[in-house]
Amino acid sequence: MKILVMNAGSSSQKSCLYEIGDLLPTQPPNPLWEAKIDWTHQPNVAELSVTTEGGKVKAELPASPRAQVINRLLGTLWTGATQVIANPQEVQVVGHRVVHGGKDYHTSIRITSEVKATIDRLSTLAPVHNPANLEGIEAIEQILGDVPQVAVFDTAFHAQMPDAAAIYPGSYDWIKKGIRRYGFHGTSHRYCAQRTADLMARDLSELKLITCHLGNGCSLAAIQNGRSIDTTMGFTPLDGLMMGTRSGSVDPSILIYLMRQEGYTADRLDQLLNKESGLLGISGVSNDMRAVMQAIESGNDDPSGEQRSYRARLALDIYLHRLRREIGGMLMSLGGLDALVFTGGVGENSALVRSAACEPLTWLGVKLDPAQTVSSEDALISAPDSAIPVWVIHTQEDWTIARDCWELLQA
Repeated sequence: MKILVMNAGSSSQKSCLYEIGDLLPTQPPNPLWEAKIDWTHQPNVAELSVTTEGGKVKAELPASPRAQVINRLLGTLWTGATQVIANPQEVQVVGHRVVHGGKDYHTSIRITSEVKATIDRLSTLAPVHNPANLEGIEAIEQILGDVPQVAVFDTAFHAQMPDAAAIYPGSYDWIKKGIRRYGFHGTSHRYCAQRTADLMARDLSELKLITCHLGNGCSLAAIQNGRSIDTTMGFTPLDGLMMGTRSGSVDPSILIYLMRQEGYTADRLDQLLNKESGLLGISGVSNDMRAVMQAIESGNDDPSGEQRSYRARLALDIYLHRLRREIGGMLMSLGGLDALVFTGGVGENSALVRSAACEPLTWLGVKLDPAQTVSSEDALISAPDSAIPVWVIHTQEDWTIARDCWELLQA
């Protein structure tokens, strides 16, 4: 079965093609074809990159309309140097990452007109992402006709959280309005939890896990008996941890103050909290953890006279403080811990962040291997005598989407 995965974001489109036989492989296979469109680097330009075993292609395209850019991306599947199939009809199912499924969807589902309408309605809760996800679905309809399509929701893994964790302590009327903690990165948390259980040769339903998805967006999940019982992101992906450009949790009165005293509008607050805060807002350097650490190491002031290295160090310190605090919160929700898991760009690659996050857990007997090294393979990074194992898992969201497609079509 040839499965196309479409992972659309607000400013990028990642895609890949898997081929799966009659049995699911125990390990995620390499995709036959991988492609990415990036709209962020150049104004009015969409940068296309495609990789297969047989070749690579890079191109710059007019940034819009989006459907035409996606059409060009998909054409590289069956034409040119990156061709891996003879024609579009070889694609048997398409899986889409959809950010917000609200309270409507607890599992992945075959896309119908009713599902599309619900995704559209939920765009009010995810105005940046759900419309882009819907555009991808409609582009596939235009290009591949009535090929089966499957929606895999970021929120689904958290949909059965206890009410005490999911409901905000505001007006009870909020519940009727759908205002609650939904949580995100669910596909990543779900994959990492199952992969950790497999590596530990344990049944996931027996384990208590904390999974730390740390990238430009960051979230934690407390997973018990294979289910998310608590998470740091909330009604939107803005809640919880400090992130690349997002503030994470702040006192709501700050926003009221800025509206009353500074004349901030809702749009200005949205821009500030989602695009100008986090690592970027505090450091003034970058939303990328690597650049922040380089600024700390340089120790130089920038031309304006501000203390570049001080601001970068402050950004890192706040990031680590909030990470440790939220890990503590997840630990209390679980009432125990069988493994701590790191994933995402920062979680997989920054030994400093992992070590700093685990340092306060020494009272629980957590010890990291001083010689911890992480390659492309998933790795146990705790010491042999650590009371709780610590893992680095390379998240495989695209493979999880492909697997859900395979299972739905088999069923």
